[in-house]
Amino acid sequence: MIAGTKVAARFKRIFGSRYRYDDRGCAEWPAVAINYTSKTQYLFRINKGVENSWDNDRVSRWVPIQDRPIPFSRIIYLGDGDTDIPPMKMVRHQGGHCIAVFDPERWARCELQPKVYNLIAEDRAHFVVPADYRDGSQLDVTVKGILGRIARDEAGYRGVDR
Repeated sequence: MIAGTKVAARFKRIFGSRYRYDDRGCAEWPAVAINYTSKTQYLFRINKGVENSWDNDRVSRWVPIQDRPIPFSRIIYLGDGDTDIPPMKMVRHQGGHCIAVFDPERWARCELQPKVYNLIAEDRAHFVVPADYRDGSQLDVTVKGILGRIARDEAGYRGVDR
């Protein structure tokens, strides 16, 4: 979905599910499905700078944390389902930032509230916000706040005055 948007050009690499297409260009069936195990693997690919989905030796090789091009502390993980819970827990444990997003209509029917409470209580997510991607939404403010914190921490790390 990201590849079909205006912001796709701003990404160096997009990992995600892929589909098999027929002769007319219509999607027939998922060719690659991303589950919680592969989501975790792709996070380590990003962390270690492995920009492909086939070099398993490089992604499995030990790399000192300080030599990894994208530290987990600069990763923001947005999750919207059960398959995002293990990767969120791992990102959080590695020093990254996790935001669980939810459908406000389901929240109003009390279906998600116990699960959302547990995401925070069990240290799986830092924030839980409605899946509203518009400017000024709670999600927008949360992401921009995290980006500000990352920028502040990076500036402090490099010795720049705050």
